[in-house]
Amino acid sequence: MPANMALWLSAKRGELEIKPAPYPTPRDTEIVVRSRALAVNPVDAMMRSVGDFVFPWLKYPAIFGTDVAGEVVEVGPDVTRFKLGDRVLGLACGGDKTRNNPAEGAFQDYVILLEHMASPIPDAMAFENAAVLPLGLSTAACGLFQKDYLALQPPARVPARNGETLLVWGGSTSVGGNAIQLAVAAGYGVITTASPRNFDYCRKLGAAEVFDYGSPTVVADIATALRSRTCAGAIAIGFRSVEACLDIVRGAKGAKFVAIASPSVKFDGAPEGGSRALWLIPVLGQLLAASTRAMWKSRFGRLRSKFIFGSSLVANEVGPMIFRDFLPDALAEGRYVAAPDPMSAGQGLVRLQAAMDILKKGVSARKVVVSL
Repeated sequence: MPANMALWLSAKRGELEIKPAPYPTPRDTEIVVRSRALAVNPVDAMMRSVGDFVFPWLKYPAIFGTDVAGEVVEVGPDVTRFKLGDRVLGLACGGDKTRNNPAEGAFQDYVILLEHMASPIPDAMAFENAAVLPLGLSTAACGLFQKDYLALQPPARVPARNGETLLVWGGSTSVGGNAIQLAVAAGYGVITTASPRNFDYCRKLGAAEVFDYGSPTVVADIATALRSRTCAGAIAIGFRSVEACLDIVRGAKGAKFVAIASPSVKFDGAPEGGSRALWLIPVLGQLLAASTRAMWKSRFGRLRSKFIFGSSLVANEVGPMIFRDFLPDALAEGRYVAAPDPMSAGQGLVRLQAAMDILKKGVSARKVVVSL
């Protein structure tokens, strides 16, 4: 049996330690993947300081992380889509409330993936490129396609154009780039925001129009662009994106729904140790104030909004819709690209902390990846 090593979070606000982990045994519809590349996300960088706030159900010691690409080394007895040696990407669901299992955390050499949350990757695609996709793709798909969110029509090889336009606030982010591609593949036009240096990047992903989110007139400019169109709703990504999206969809014709992919405050400055509680008090006050403003905007504008939890598709029809029915052929045929490009933080589990430190400093139209 192969030796397995993992990055463990020892306890709530505890230490990060690389140490042995049990080699996982796949159950009915699970596969074991030998990790070859792992990507980090903002939530990973916050796990030590506010992980127990974001994931209050998480059992410790824990193995976190969601984005993995590698090779299948074992399959469960009911698995039909994969065989040994297949190259795959997948969403590791260990932190999801319905799973809550260290064996399903990405940050280890051998990780359990659910069959319907994994996709084969083309032979020509590097593992590092494939690893950028899972959580960004999943979060975008949850907001766009789940019945209690925007409930858009599903993506297809030849999408039926329906004349509706989706607003993606934050198109150069990992979630935003996937939201643009998924919406276009589902037959929608896309208007998005980005910094000017990323305008061409967003257009290449399929956005019809890109606006500078830093412009003082951006809300009015997007509202004008939507005036003659039917709005399919909005997905809000990034700090202070929610209120802007609510203001825009309130005056637009069509869906009055904002799917929220980012909190209204920044948690990435949380300190470690005893000062955490004092730091959290004003931050939670800011969160409450922002949530209250959004609630009143929604109520008076007859709008709806809801926060996205990026792994909720594991338990509904959207998971297999994306990872089983859409993504494999879309990647193989070049209709979908792995975006954003990876930024290497080096090799080995030992580089995961450095990867999270890089992410905290800020990256643009890139995703930080560690090779194994």
